[in-house]
Amino acid sequence: MGKDLDDRLSNLPDDILLTILDRLNVRDAARTAVLSTRWSKLPAMLSRLIINVWDFRPPDVSEFREDEFAQTNAAAIEATKSMLERRDSTRNRIHQLSVTFFLRESDPISIGHTVAQTMATHKVGMAEFIVLTKKEPIGCDERDLIDYGQQFMLFFDACPDAFAGITRLHLENLRFGESDISNVLVTCKQLKDLRFLNCDSEGVTTLQMEHSQLSELSIVDCRLGKVMLNWLPQLTRMTFEGWIAFHYALSVVYAPLLEVVNLTNVGLSWHKMIELSKFLRGTSVRDLKLGFKSEKIWVQPECLTKSLSSVFCQLRFLNLDDIPEGYNLTWTLFVLKAAPSLKELWMTVWDHLCKMETDEKRRAVSYSENKGVEWESSALDFQHRSLATLTIFGFESEEYMVSYVRGVMEAAVNLEEVFLYHRLTCGKCRANPNTLKRIRYPWTKRQRSSVKKRITDGVDSFAIIHFPTGSVRGDHIAKKKVPVVFSF
Repeated sequence: MGKDLDDRLSNLPDDILLTILDRLNVRDAARTAVLSTRWSKLPAMLSRLIINVWDFRPPDVSEFREDEFAQTNAAAIEATKSMLERRDSTRNRIHQLSVTFFLRESDPISIGHTVAQTMATHKVGMAEFIVLTKKEPIGCDERDLIDYGQQFMLFFDACPDAFAGITRLHLENLRFGESDISNVLVTCKQLKDLRFLNCDSEGVTTLQMEHSQLSELSIVDCRLGKVMLNWLPQLTRMTFEGWIAFHYALSVVYAPLLEVVNLTNVGLSWHKMIELSKFLRGTSVRDLKLGFKSEKIWVQPECLTKSLSSVFCQLRFLNLDDIPEGYNLTWTLFVLKAAPSLKELWMTVWDHLCKMETDEKRRAVSYSENKGVEWESSALDFQHRSLATLTIFGFESEEYMVSYVRGVMEAAVNLEEVFLYHRLTCGKCRANPNTLKRIRYPWTKRQRSSVKKRITDGVDSFAIIHFPTGSVRGDHIAKKKVPVVFSF
């Protein structure tokens, strides 16, 4: 039976067999070479080569010892060389080449030279380096950042041909010198996706970014001073999260195609409020996420001005994430007033206790105890004709939320649906329910009927109000990327 099955598989055309192998990681795909002479040739013909160091770690190992780091990296390097050096340069274009590895001694240089040779002799579509460090971001101190930064620049300087051809570069836990990031941008001429996690730049107060091809940029928990997007004509997506230089840490000079923006930060008591009309000047965003991590609202509600209208004139989707619980939500309507084309308004109201600072550190770093913000009530008298959907995660039948939903339904005259979910949870929440505060959610039919009446009494709206229980709708999961809804 096994032999018959093997024979039937082996008789399939190459393109079908390669499609099957493309669904495996490189390590498992390479193992199929021992099945037969026919199969032995296939791994060298794959169009997608995803070589990830984590696929080579010893079984049942969660934390690496130093020797296991060396062995795992070595296995990834050997796989990279084996798969690339055996390829026939006249056949089978490489559509995707992704290599994930640890920044360790001379290992990256070996990978870089192999990838550069492949680029010189093969047609390669997308090429990606994901450069990891042995320490996680939370465990890195200043000395680690300096050491990792020096190691990366040695790698970069030794492999200019590889970096000249890569299209995606993901870096973590590095300290850059004054001109290092500029040199990376100049050398990586084909770069389309650049991501920094927990990086900083010594002595650099302003990071000037210019690149003709870059379309995605992610800067998370970095200390890079002010980031100026001077000339990024192809940039369409940007994540800017956890910035340190708080007031106007971002300046968009020229990024005319920028459509999807994620801005997330922790607002402390001494931080100045940010006016989005200045923070996002030079863009016409269509999809905007503002994240507050359950702390102080750092956005300054603005009255409708020409500059504010120009920023939000094309906005279609607004996601307000981790708004602190118990505070007036009316301030969020200033974006609705400034964005006449907005179709969907989503928000998550959540005191996420398993991630928030709740001990003496709150006082030490000046977390704000008053997290709310107000907007002039005189600005509430307006109509919005495009909003079709309002979705709230973390709804409770308290007056501040009920009155907010009423306000949206009164303003959005063509509103079609309102989804009011219970609070979300993460894995830590489910493991320790003590981190969850009780909220009043209308679980029963009678409770839902009562809340609907409070919301709609005197409101002229045809919108349908939903109270989803048990799980999040599939299309909502895809759009918001949320975990399952917690139920008591």
